[in-house]
Formats: sequence, C-alpha cells, structure tokens
Amino acid sequence: MRENFLTLTGITVRIGTATILDNISWVLKAGEFWALTGPSGSGKTVLAHTLAGRHYHNGRITYHFGGDNQKHRVAVVDQQHRFKYLSNTGELYYQQRFNASEADQTITVSQELDEFGYDKNNTPHQWIDLLHIRPLLSKPLIQLSNGENKRVQLAIALLGRPDFLILDNPFIGLDAEGRSTMQQILNTLLGLKIPILLITSPREIPSSITHIACLEQGKLVFTGSREQFKPAAPLHRAPDLDLGLLKPDNPFREEPAFRTAVKMTGVSVRYGDQVILGGLDWEVKKGERWSLSGPNGSGKSTLLSLITADNPQAYANDIMLFDRQRGTGETIWDIKQRIGFVSPELHLYFDYSASSREVIASGWFDTIGLFRTLTPAQDEQVSRWIQLLKLENMGSRRLAELSAGQQRMVLLARALIKNPPLLILDEPCQGLDPLQTAEFKYLVDQVCEQFGTTLIFVSHYPEDVPSCVDHFLSLEKKDG
Repeated sequence: MRENFLTLTGITVRIGTATILDNISWVLKAGEFWALTGPSGSGKTVLAHTLAGRHYHNGRITYHFGGDNQKHRVAVVDQQHRFKYLSNTGELYYQQRFNASEADQTITVSQELDEFGYDKNNTPHQWIDLLHIRPLLSKPLIQLSNGENKRVQLAIALLGRPDFLILDNPFIGLDAEGRSTMQQILNTLLGLKIPILLITSPREIPSSITHIACLEQGKLVFTGSREQFKPAAPLHRAPDLDLGLLKPDNPFREEPAFRTAVKMTGVSVRYGDQVILGGLDWEVKKGERWSLSGPNGSGKSTLLSLITADNPQAYANDIMLFDRQRGTGETIWDIKQRIGFVSPELHLYFDYSASSREVIASGWFDTIGLFRTLTPAQDEQVSRWIQLLKLENMGSRRLAELSAGQQRMVLLARALIKNPPLLILDEPCQGLDPLQTAEFKYLVDQVCEQFGTTLIFVSHYPEDVPSCVDHFLSLEKKDG
C-alpha cells in the first residue's frame, strides 16, 4: 500500500469576511502526481499558499516527509513574479521594460540565481541545463520573455531543494512552443520522482499526471484518478450578460474624428544588438478588428508599447496615431485617453493595495491608482461595468485579495470603462475560466458592433479570439 505523502483535514481559510477554502480534506499518496483545477476564484492559489504556510487556517495539514514537520520545504512557483532594482530598494515600474537605458538597473539571471545557490564557477547544476537557462545567464531579468521568466522561477525553486513543489499555472502566457517545452520539463521532473502539485486548466494537464482534484467555490468537489476525471462540457449557450447596461455612445468626452488609428512605416526597435522589430509596416483603420499573434519574444508587447505611449523609441520611428504624427506636440495622456488597454505586464505592475472599484475607476484617467474624484456620471459608469461583469461582490475588496482570474476581470472593466475608440487587449483571457472567457469574447463582439470600436487582440490561443476579428498580423521572432 502506498504511504500518505500529505494529508489535509478540514482546512478552512478566511480572508477578511470571505471564506476562500471550506473544510478541505484530501490525501496525497507517495508516487501519485496530482493536478489541481477549477474555475476562477475557486481557491486554488490560496490552497497552494496555505500549504506553503502563507495563510492562517483552521484544520490540520500533515506532511509525511522530511522528518521533523517544522523543517519541510514547500516551494510555490507563482503565476507572476515582480523584479526589484539592482539595489533592491524598490520594484520596477511598468514602462521600464521598454526603456533600454534602464536595463542595467535590474540584475541579470546569473546574479538572481547566485542568491539561491547557483555558482557558475563550479560544476554546472542540472537544473540550469534541464530548464534551458544557460543562454539566459547574462540577460537582465526585466528583458525576459514570459517563457524565459517561468523557467528561471522554476530553477530558483528547484535550487532550494524543496520537499514539495507547487506550480501555479506555469503554462499561462506561453506560446505553443513554450507550452510544449514546459510540458516536457514537467514530465522530466515527474520522471525524477520530484513531488509536484500542478495547478492548471483541464486542457493543459501533462501526460505524467496520474490524479486530478477539482475545486469549486472553495470546496473540493472531486479527487480521483485521471481516468475518472470528467472535465466540464464546453459552453454552448449565449452568455448571460445584461447588455442593456451598455450605452450607445460615450457621454463623457467629445471624440475627435479620425480615419486611421495606427499607421507604422518601417518601424524598427532594438535594444543593444538585439533587434525586436525590423522594418515593420502596419496600418489599422478606424473600425477594423485585428488579431496580433506571434511566439514569445517576437515583439508583440514592444509593438503595443509604441502605440500606448509607453516606449520612448516611438519618437525615433514613423508612427501615426489617430491621424496625428507621433512627436508633434501631443502628450502621452492625449494618446492614452483614447485607448483602453490591458496586458499581462500592466496586470503585474498594478497597485494591488487598491480596491477593485478604485482600479476600475482609474481607467478614466489612465493611471495606476485612483488620484482624482469621479463625477457622478463617471461613478455611475463604474457601477454599470461592475454589474455587467458580475463583480458586485468584489468592488470593496483589494486587488490582492482576488484570484488571478478575478483580478483580470477587474482590469478588463478598467480598459472598457471609458468606451475608448481603440481597444488593445493583450492576452485578456489569461487566468479566466471557460465560462468567463466565453462571456468576455461575447462582450467584446458586442462592444465592437455597437460602438464601432477599433480592436487589437493578442492571444496565444486561437480559440480565445473573438468572432468579430477579421484582420490578422503575425510577427516572427528575430535572430540576434
């Protein structure tokens, strides 16, 4: 008989007045490899952090490894990771990723790994090569792609020689090749008998996983073998959204007419010797709906940063936004007020201490935080979007208290709040469950149809692209 590896008995976690985990009892046996799945907001990440000792809980967690229970090592590789300055005096701000002159303000991959036990002068560590990190060692952390960042964080966790490794959605943000590489890495780790709990969606469960658990609304509704698990059927009905809350115009601002939202001619961006974009021509006319695709590192985020006024190299290129040449006297706020924007990077650098309502309201002013008083009309619009996106029970809660999927819904409301003429959605469905994804795609279709909104939509998953999209641009990764 297999010995128990980890036993949970009646685990209950409350954050504020909300019960996040409700009487969880679960036994993991040695030799079993588990995946944990469930809808957004079901408590998966809170459970991971509770196992690592980050949340106060009622009930009992018993680790059957490592001898003394006080010395067990549980490592959690989170969905997101924030980098610090080289001096470690503060966190980076969003625009720094695109400012080449500030890359030397962050430590390199090698320096980061040194802090966790990697010595490049000694025998190479197995994890560095297994995770394909050796070519990254001299690279500044801030310039890593999503896939590179995930592998570095996994290496840091493994260098700590954990007794138990928890991976929270390691596939999020990865292109098809990156997801395939991560699947191979996880299968290799499982083959080495490293105890792992993988938090992931049902569509991305590696072949080596033997058992699956499912959380719903803080309750464990299924535990069993992979063969016994039956994922929820795809949504085939129209999403239940109150579209009457949408307004046919934007009463808060007179919108100057334009014919072309974006026009780029021969646009090039490089950082040192690395070419990110080379000689790009692209025109997005008013009312067009575009899909922007390409592998990690192909320059999608850099391209969008030129449009959203977050990249200083826009001034060195031939770029027109809303029929006006960049660099002819407009401010970054003149540009931002006409764009609704969400991206994984913006999500990462947002103020997690703000309430959800404050985050949504900050979309009126394109700020990371709310520093101005809303007019009654603006406040009413915030309430409408909270109701439309079913966020009523989250408005007063801090962003840090929400799941990643709930945080993303709040940021999507922020992007939509002012009914902008140009909507830029970079991987907007990251962290959303299938129902949320279906409802959001439907909402984007309706917004574009009713308001004539121009759309640029980025996703590594073709099935997440709304049906209104009928123009396509694919970028290729540059060598050198």
